Amino acid sequence: MRINQRKLRSYKEFLLVLPFLVVVAIFSYFPLYGWIYAFHDYRPPFPITNETFVGLKWFETIINNPVRTADILRVLRNTFAMSGISLAFSWFPMVFAVFLNEIKCHPYKKFVQTVTTLPNFISWVLVYSIAFNIFSSTGAVNVVLQNLGWIDKPIAFLKSSDHVWFTQWLWLTWKNAGWAAIMYLAAITGIDEEMMEAARVDGASRMQIIWHITIPSILPTYFVIVMLNLANFLSNGMEQYYVFQNAFNMDYIEVLDLYVYNMATSSTGAYPLSTAISILKSVVSVILLVVSNTASKLIRGEGFI
Repeated sequence: MRINQRKLRSYKEFLLVLPFLVVVAIFSYFPLYGWIYAFHDYRPPFPITNETFVGLKWFETIINNPVRTADILRVLRNTFAMSGISLAFSWFPMVFAVFLNEIKCHPYKKFVQTVTTLPNFISWVLVYSIAFNIFSSTGAVNVVLQNLGWIDKPIAFLKSSDHVWFTQWLWLTWKNAGWAAIMYLAAITGIDEEMMEAARVDGASRMQIIWHITIPSILPTYFVIVMLNLANFLSNGMEQYYVFQNAFNMDYIEVLDLYVYNMATSSTGAYPLSTAISILKSVVSVILLVVSNTASKLIRGEGFI
């Protein structure tokens, strides 16, 4: 009787998660059918036929075509640079959450948290609109600098390729830091309060409590997030770089996802080649996920999948 009850409970729990499994299957696994384009000489809007099957031709093109190889190496350089900077500063949301937690004025703390979280819900199109109004040739910064007599002509902030990797990281941090800090704030609330009180009784200062109790307690959360970011090292997304790209900074801002999009929507309609590159990127991402999970098991004693 007890076994039947367990089976019934398991069946009910499965029904609870079934809608989410269906959504994941529809939006994450069903689109993989599109990988078939990488093995055909597809030209829209004509249908795929047996006559257009070319096997691994497009995968070989990635290696055998010097121009295409140079382009891919360029976008990989940009992708590694953008992801590398984000990974190097991945500690910033954790530190921000720690100091935000130390704010004792509750209304002010809520205000800061709200202000820093809201940009996450702003689309990248609006973010670029803000950047354009501030840093364009007729933007607020150039107008103020010219009125003060510090510059004679506008500075092309948005058209310059100098420091574009770092400036894109700054925009990404401004947009996502508050949202990313929520996970660390949740981890901080799970710290044993009695341990905090014991440290205060022993005469520990606030910085000592942060360094010896708070940060070590949330490091497991930080390591899991770092491992997940490492698994997504090649996936920068394209929305941010799509809106900020222009003819002047294209060589340094075009990451792999944006390169695939630009190729697929170009006048040549290189669907098969862009699909082949996406497949290789997915394979590498899966390998990075397995490596990250293995490293997590070796370092922390447990994986995250």
